[in-house]
Amino acid sequence: MIPAMPATAVSSHRRKAASRKGRKGARAGHKGGSRSRRTGFSAAALRFGRLAAASGVAALILLAGVWGSWGTAQQVMLTKGRERGTVVVTRCGGETCSGPYAPLSAGSTPRARVVIEKSVAVRKGQTYTVVVKPDGDEVVRSGPAGILYAWVPMGGALLLASVVVAGGLGRARAGWVLAGSGVALLTAAFLAV
Repeated sequence: MIPAMPATAVSSHRRKAASRKGRKGARAGHKGGSRSRRTGFSAAALRFGRLAAASGVAALILLAGVWGSWGTAQQVMLTKGRERGTVVVTRCGGETCSGPYAPLSAGSTPRARVVIEKSVAVRKGQTYTVVVKPDGDEVVRSGPAGILYAWVPMGGALLLASVVVAGGLGRARAGWVLAGSGVALLTAAFLAV
């Protein structure tokens, strides 16, 4: 027969085992804590990188929209000192239309033929108010329709940027504002033309 162990020996043996388990758990928790700190830092760095990249792309799209629009918009919006008049479109080719120019502003001279870009804003047989580009016989459509049509590239850029802002940056409201502005600009240009 095996003699029974005293109760105090069993309880001290259990305490030692529990103490060893506690130390192992504490060491594992300590390692997990530093690992979670590293994971948290990595996640924050990735989030910052994603936000910076998406912000850069959105800004680049908007800048390209302004750049694409400003070439024509400055001619139409800043008309002081420029020749203004009307053109009757008599001929249209692949990319341009042409017709005689009649001046409306002081100092402007009549021309037998000026060239205007062929687009949805220009139709053969119609008369349009135009602004003459400096040093040449090229004209651009003026008035409200000309201004809106000049900013069409910006409307497209607003729509593209709205997707990047809403998806890449997670800013749904700002994305909707950009998209609404783009749709409003394109719709107004379509109705004005």
